[in-house]
Amino acid sequence: MKAVIQRVTEAVVTIDNETVGKINKGFLILLGVEKGDTSLDADKLVKKIPVLRIFEDENDKMNLSCLDIDGEMLVVSQFTLCADCSHGRRPSFTDSAPPNEANELYEYFVSELKRAGVKKVDTGRFGADMKVRLLNDGPVTIILDSKDLK
Repeated sequence: MKAVIQRVTEAVVTIDNETVGKINKGFLILLGVEKGDTSLDADKLVKKIPVLRIFEDENDKMNLSCLDIDGEMLVVSQFTLCADCSHGRRPSFTDSAPPNEANELYEYFVSELKRAGVKKVDTGRFGADMKVRLLNDGPVTIILDSKDLK
């Protein structure tokens, strides 16, 4: 399972000009579910993401987590994170989990973030054509792969 975490001052996801998710200061998380991923992969990411210390403290040091600042999270499913670009010019998405499995793990990930104490967790709509607008703060962008986490 792959996650791209962007520290934002705001983020909005729309579908057909309708806002379906919106947050203020916190994380925009793009989440890609790969074949073979399980709830254990989601658990690893949920254990790490809310406590990543990438917000500045009073000394301008990245010392505070999203939980420390009562930050919000917007989670958007993104199967293209699982693209294989190793051959040719056209990405292959065969490493992406089948939609029903991916959606189940996406929903599980979101519910576990809420259980982890994140005060607000909004989402896009799985499988929809979404427009995501964000104001990246820093910019700070972190990439995590559950296979790399203990």
